[in-house]
Amino acid sequence: MKIGPYQFENSVFAAPMAGVSDAIFRKLAVNYGASLAISEMVSANALLYESSKTRWRLKHLDDDNSVRSVQIVGHDPLMMAQAAKLNVEYGAQIIDINMGCPAKKVCNKLAGSALLIDEQQVERILDTVVNAVSVPVTLKIRTGTNPHHRNGVRIAQIAQRCGIQALAVHGRTRACRFKGQVEFETIRQIKQAVSIPVIANGDIDNAKKAREVLDYTGADGVMIGRAGQGAPWIYEQITAYLNDNKVVADPGVEEKGRVLLSVLEQMYRLYGEYSGVRIARKHIGWYTKGIKGSNDFRKFVNLVESSAEQFKMTHEFFKIQAPAIGIAAC
Repeated sequence: MKIGPYQFENSVFAAPMAGVSDAIFRKLAVNYGASLAISEMVSANALLYESSKTRWRLKHLDDDNSVRSVQIVGHDPLMMAQAAKLNVEYGAQIIDINMGCPAKKVCNKLAGSALLIDEQQVERILDTVVNAVSVPVTLKIRTGTNPHHRNGVRIAQIAQRCGIQALAVHGRTRACRFKGQVEFETIRQIKQAVSIPVIANGDIDNAKKAREVLDYTGADGVMIGRAGQGAPWIYEQITAYLNDNKVVADPGVEEKGRVLLSVLEQMYRLYGEYSGVRIARKHIGWYTKGIKGSNDFRKFVNLVESSAEQFKMTHEFFKIQAPAIGIAAC
């Protein structure tokens, strides 16, 4: 797939997820085979660019040479354009616009998926942002505002007309949030209605499901969200299956432990002692889920306040499961 000047080797993408898709998560996804990992959304309100949270969201790791795609969210076209230009100055090579987030705190500001109800405002935002920057602009949407108002096809046509160069579609409406069955028929209709690349998203959690979704919708690629949390190897698994019909098994406990310990070390360096320990807790939960004794382990490890203790406890937990695992300096 090609987006602007960027040719991607495969059709598997890592979705932008609020509070998840930081620089560490994105680099790991790409290392495991994702063609592109998009940043978590950043508010278009330029005043927020001075906050530490926003600086973390905008940060890219120095040794990450993948294409940098930054997602912005907002309602005002001029503010969105300014945010896009600022991010390009900071190193963004692709700007992604969020019109898919169903969170109340976003939709209450008439941003995210709330915009889908106002097609004229959608067009104003897309046109203004595309004309404000020289890099490719992509868009993420839902199929509509509710099951009785699926206007995803019209939004897609507006996007193509405005110069959007790729479109990711989550197969639920704003009202559905993340509940209920994903509906891929609208994505199929969108693919038939536009010529720009269309990427299918929504509950794609294994290689077989990815193949089924691509076959049904005719989409150009798939976007993996929650299934990649604590399981970055899913990108490799899907790519191998789509390209060569090859089945790649889940890694053993030893590899899971090594990946998690590496993530923890990076968390402490990027976020510092206080925030690093707290942000790391959800990653510990993801990587240890389903492993024998993990429920009791999480009860205790989530109480510790120091990175040294958190790291040591995590290493010891995995060493019980996989004695061969090594320990790195923390």
